Amino acid sequence: MRETLSLLFYLMRLRVRTRLEFRASLVIAWAAQAFGYAGVFTSIWLILTRFENIGGWTWPQMALLLGFHTLGYALGACFTLVQLRRMEEIVLGGEFDTLLVRPLNPWAYLVFSGFNIEYGGHILLGAGLILWALPQLAVHWTVGTSLLMVGSLLSAALITASLITIISACAMVLGRARYLFGIYFDFWELSRYPASIFAGPFQIALLSIMPLGYMAYVPVSVLLGRTVPYLGSAAGLAALAAGPLSVAAAFFFWRFCLRRYQGGGG
Repeated sequence: MRETLSLLFYLMRLRVRTRLEFRASLVIAWAAQAFGYAGVFTSIWLILTRFENIGGWTWPQMALLLGFHTLGYALGACFTLVQLRRMEEIVLGGEFDTLLVRPLNPWAYLVFSGFNIEYGGHILLGAGLILWALPQLAVHWTVGTSLLMVGSLLSAALITASLITIISACAMVLGRARYLFGIYFDFWELSRYPASIFAGPFQIALLSIMPLGYMAYVPVSVLLGRTVPYLGSAAGLAALAAGPLSVAAAFFFWRFCLRRYQGGGG
């Protein structure tokens, strides 16, 4: 186990060192991503300056929500999105077969060898929004709320990594999986808004089938003392548990698909 972990971290360091060979392009990529997201957030800010709130959420509260959503996503996607989004090509091209004969878990190899540091713009923007918003809000800080904030961000990262893993695993059985990422990102974009502004069935979907509501809406609502529909007093615990439960679901689904994998030719 120790040797395996050392190898995985070596692969990750090698990937980082390779990417840092082109520092200028990396900084440009960070800036481009940050400006792209900032443009979307600016449009939300303009709506709020005109209508004052969205479903009762003011701009500082929305800024905290967007910061949680962006930072949690970036922490999970830097390990999984670029690497596993190629799963369809890896399977159909026969590359996945070569991974199965290596003395290393194929998922771990794909994730760590492709570690993506291009999410620096996301991380800086998300952290910046959180640091700006918190002083504007009357958050009652205790040890519990501090742990909730840190734990919820880690849980959001785990949710992101788990859902991407589940989607990519479908390629082992279906051969095609890229179109599922389109569906995922449709839900993901909607989850940056308070779930309470949507109809009941969609709220339930964001808290169960596609648990993206736990990335930001649920933990931020708890921090702000807002009631979360359907969860009530269990919202804080649910926000912390959603990540580990998603990991467990992704683990078993990946193994389920792997047992049914029959090669790139089906």
